[in-house]
Amino acid sequence: MNIAHKPFSLPALSVVESNDFTRAARILHTRAGILLGSHKRDMAERTLGLRAKKVNFATVREYLDLLEQSPHSPEWENFVNAFTINHTAFFREQHHFEILGDFVKTRTKPLSIWCAASSTGEEPYSIAITLQEYCPQPSYGVNIIATDIDTKAIERAKAGVYSMERVKPVPEEQLKKYFQRGVGERAGMVRVKQAVRDMVKFDVLNLLSPTWHSNEKFDAIFCRNTMIYFDKETQTRILERFAQVLKPGGLLFAGHSENFTYLTKAFRLQGQTVYVVSET
Repeated sequence: MNIAHKPFSLPALSVVESNDFTRAARILHTRAGILLGSHKRDMAERTLGLRAKKVNFATVREYLDLLEQSPHSPEWENFVNAFTINHTAFFREQHHFEILGDFVKTRTKPLSIWCAASSTGEEPYSIAITLQEYCPQPSYGVNIIATDIDTKAIERAKAGVYSMERVKPVPEEQLKKYFQRGVGERAGMVRVKQAVRDMVKFDVLNLLSPTWHSNEKFDAIFCRNTMIYFDKETQTRILERFAQVLKPGGLLFAGHSENFTYLTKAFRLQGQTVYVVSET
């Protein structure tokens, strides 16, 4: 018996012109510091076509006109979100959390940690769980700020709800201690317990913003696998700003593929992708 299948077709896009990619890449870099390489051209043009169609523009050129002419347009949020990458996991690069645990035992409260690219929350919650394990009375004098440029990722992070697949890296003992298992319609899901969620304050932040956290000094900053999306000039500028908001002896945790030693003298390498702020 022959079964007829309806042909698969992609949704129609708004018209993409030859220079739209270059223009969009420039706009994205100016707004968020993100480099959009030419190898991503096809993906980017499709994304731009979909966004333009979503807001009822016939061409991507009109869409980009909107962004450039309206710096406060709510569409900026969707534009930047479309090009951010939210690849993260609980206790990713486990050695960082072991180093953090030993480090916080040597610090005096108040203790403050900034997760500067928090994505959907796995990393800041891993930090919070580590502090629960290593700090006496972690509910007092401990402050974790978690920021990201992606507004949708921040909303997911605030909810603290994950599939069982996502929490596989969490040891079973900690899974029982710090997560609630879903039942009924929520079966197969878990939620970070309230005591852990209360330790983390989430907010939207563009690292290129002229102001960060006023009068805030940190014992440690996590900014992992994010700087690779910036050019060297932007990387250096952000690193030197990180140094200014770290307490003496404060640590910067970087991604496994990031090397900052040749960019600035504000930090010196202390361990595997862990930097300590240089004394001034």
